[in-house]
Amino acid sequence: MPIKRPELINNEIYHVVIRAVGDTVVFKNERDFYRGIFSIYEFNNSNSVEIWLRRQQRKKEKLLESSGQTLGRHTSQCLDKREKTVEVFAFSFMSNHLHLLLKQLKDNGITQFMKKVGGGYAKYFNDKYSRKGHLFSRFQVVHIKTDEQLKNVFTYIHTNRISIIEPGWKEAGIKNPEKVIEFLENDKWHSYPDYLGKKNFPSVTEREFLLDIMNGAEGCREFINNWIKYKKELKDLGDIISE
Repeated sequence: MPIKRPELINNEIYHVVIRAVGDTVVFKNERDFYRGIFSIYEFNNSNSVEIWLRRQQRKKEKLLESSGQTLGRHTSQCLDKREKTVEVFAFSFMSNHLHLLLKQLKDNGITQFMKKVGGGYAKYFNDKYSRKGHLFSRFQVVHIKTDEQLKNVFTYIHTNRISIIEPGWKEAGIKNPEKVIEFLENDKWHSYPDYLGKKNFPSVTEREFLLDIMNGAEGCREFINNWIKYKKELKDLGDIISE
């Protein structure tokens, strides 16, 4: 029997997971991962999204970023006229699912956002791989209510990708903590590097809120590293995950 979703309330924070139907591998290569990240940025918009136009705008942004320039306020507003439905605090891509930490900004914002992300990526994936039909199952969501839960879900989301280099680590433990720490800090397909001050996908996430709770970039690093090295238990684990 499906688990009933909690009511999604504006200005509240939620851990959201969307999985591929039948655990299909939906992020197969670098291009797919880039498209997934592109999706959670571009579809965070209550307006319709013209993908080709947004790509041209992003090229302008990237040219400025690569030259070490920052966007002026007026230029930034012209390039980015999104009416965001959510704030994306964190993300982590796995081969067959995606973790997100979201704050709802508008009524029905998370549902609208996830529908656009899932539908938009499914169109790209089905066209590319000559596939038909639904790609993702119904998204799952957990309401995050306390600072302790926020710290725990921050850790849970960003340590999910440890299984790329140490399969079965959740059951057997982490064999090489130093290797895992290096991997997480340099891995592209989650938001952790940006929290450490590395420019990975800085436009995608809003980080100030969590950086304050985690005591800055070094606080984020210390919290994650201590958990990896000493395998500290995540308290209230059942309150931050949906299964």
